[in-house]
Amino acid sequence: MKIVAVNASPRDKWNTANLVNEAAEGAKSAGAEVKVFNLYDLEKYTGCVSCFGCKLGKNTGKCIHKDGLTEILEEIRTSDGLIIGTPNYLSDVTASFRALYERLIFQYITYKVEPKSYNDRSIPVLMIMTSNVSEDFYPQIGYKATLEKYRQTFSNFIGPAKILISGDTLQVNDYDKFNWTLFDPVKKKERHETEFPKELKKAFEFGKDMAENRW
Repeated sequence: MKIVAVNASPRDKWNTANLVNEAAEGAKSAGAEVKVFNLYDLEKYTGCVSCFGCKLGKNTGKCIHKDGLTEILEEIRTSDGLIIGTPNYLSDVTASFRALYERLIFQYITYKVEPKSYNDRSIPVLMIMTSNVSEDFYPQIGYKATLEKYRQTFSNFIGPAKILISGDTLQVNDYDKFNWTLFDPVKKKERHETEFPKELKKAFEFGKDMAENRW
């Protein structure tokens, strides 16, 4: 079994990356081969360029635009599972996540009554979101609805999707340096030390379950 794990955060050693990597380790523990990508390390790429090449002839259902996302799109196409994580930026995903998401999903949209998707190979998806905001506030500020939109689209065009949230995260080690008076640095660090390890464990179990059961 091959699983693709994608970190869509510009930081490759912080909260989102650590959760993605832990999910990858969980999948490996169940015998899966995992290929990890850090989107911000790739060569230059864009979101969908609306060329509609994925709707024509032998390229039907396949993005033909060549850039830094070409390899990862092909890896996902031949994988048995997808793990993808993003921090919450301005109440949504990162631009990097969005670019991959556009290219991944749009290639499969048929614009036909039937079939609705060119993808005939369903694979499980785990979407991870980290945020400064606590998960408790997700319903009232719209984050829950945003995640549900992505979950449904992944489920419709890639395969059954699950969501893992890590809220109230530690953004930096030294809050005093930035004079961010909105936060309590002591509580942030305490939560990171007590709760974040539990979320890492959840990520590991999600990855393991994906590899073992292909939910």
